[in-house]
Amino acid sequence: MHLFRVAIAVLVAPYFVAGAALAQTASTGSGQAWPAKPVRVVIPWPPGGSNDVVGRIVMQKVGESLGQQFIVDNRPGASGAIGADPVAKAPPDGYTIMVHSTTHLGNAHLYKKLPYDTLKDFAPVGTLAAQPGALATHPSLPAKSVKEFIGLARAQPGQINYSSSGNGSSPHLSMALLTSMTGINLVHIPYKGGAPQVTALMGGEAQASLATISTVITHVKSGRLRALGVSSAKRSGMMPDVPTIAEAGVPGYEMSPWIGVYVPANTPKAIIDKLNAESNKALKHPDVANSLTNQVLDPQPSTPEEFAQRIKVDYEKYGKLIRATGMKID
Repeated sequence: MHLFRVAIAVLVAPYFVAGAALAQTASTGSGQAWPAKPVRVVIPWPPGGSNDVVGRIVMQKVGESLGQQFIVDNRPGASGAIGADPVAKAPPDGYTIMVHSTTHLGNAHLYKKLPYDTLKDFAPVGTLAAQPGALATHPSLPAKSVKEFIGLARAQPGQINYSSSGNGSSPHLSMALLTSMTGINLVHIPYKGGAPQVTALMGGEAQASLATISTVITHVKSGRLRALGVSSAKRSGMMPDVPTIAEAGVPGYEMSPWIGVYVPANTPKAIIDKLNAESNKALKHPDVANSLTNQVLDPQPSTPEEFAQRIKVDYEKYGKLIRATGMKID
């Protein structure tokens, strides 16, 4: 009897091992290992902005690691809502993913109706980077500090224009928080992305902007723009002489937008976990980390669960801010 049991164990052991290996392999649901073909990376912003930069750098490295193409598809418009829609409706098979910012959450509160459910139609994969902002002004504006800017805005209500990368975008919400905390009245001019936002500021169409540091740092260093304060809780290592907005005169101010990866809801967890692991591995690669850091985009790896919790907290935070400021888009 003992020999019989040993023989059975020997016969069935390979099947248990094979089953365990199969369970650890990301599958599309058809039993085919993922990715078996090119993956579309939808970035709902135009080329050149922080979302585009992060998405291209990280996903290129992910593609190299997995031996498959990750093809960027820029779908700008409506602060990312236009690009998010086809992702929400795509098959949940891992071949359509989205790189989007906190603006994705703001849109849910800003628009009366979206063609998708922000929380139910997407599954979080993980964060990629933090994108701290800077209050930047055109040199023609006679304000050389946050306090002077606030004083000037109070003396000239409704006369200073500020640009953003779109209604409900992180730069829009960041400035909205500043105006609500200081009581100043500025005129908002939305553009379609971070690059046009900064171009408008440099051209004088706007006099101020709370733009991501990566989009303004070169122009600040050249003297074509002036940085008054950063939106993060700590000073930026790339602009150490620029104080935080909180320490420069607005105690308690802090906005730390992020960029993350989503897939359509109901995408197999094995695919989500594999994409998350590969993204985190890419963020730790020296070339990727240096490229992002040099553009003031701080690598920010996370687990899907940590990203889900961050979404929950920020969804409520941005909703409260939008309701308090009365922002809305029909």
